Amino acid sequence: MPYWSCYFHIVWATKYRQSIITPQMETFIFAAINQKSSELHSPVLALNGVTDHLHVAICIAPSVSVSNWVGQVKGLAAHSVNAVFGNLETPFKWQEGYGVVTFGEKQLPFVQAYIANQKQHHSVGGLVEKLERFDE
Repeated sequence: MPYWSCYFHIVWATKYRQSIITPQMETFIFAAINQKSSELHSPVLALNGVTDHLHVAICIAPSVSVSNWVGQVKGLAAHSVNAVFGNLETPFKWQEGYGVVTFGEKQLPFVQAYIANQKQHHSVGGLVEKLERFDE
């Protein structure tokens, strides 16, 4: 495989921005994202979120389009949640859209820290608008 270094920050939300992601669900969502990303040879560099959306820093392999990666991880994550939490009032779903921003290797520590501190950013402020956008 050729050398590549392609950094992406991707964010997406639950259907209707419902605040339904519990810590227990998060475990299965994160596992699904890591599993599918590994299968797609696209290492996850940071992953976190809040009750209604997720952030991922990732290197997506050139053989995989961003939309393909997003579709596959969102699909597996929703499937995993619905398989484990079968007693939900309505099936777990994601919104159709997502936001993606590319960044360079020098910005990686900043992006990783931003993602790691998502819950704090959302509780006390300090959001970076460009990294929070996933719709028009």
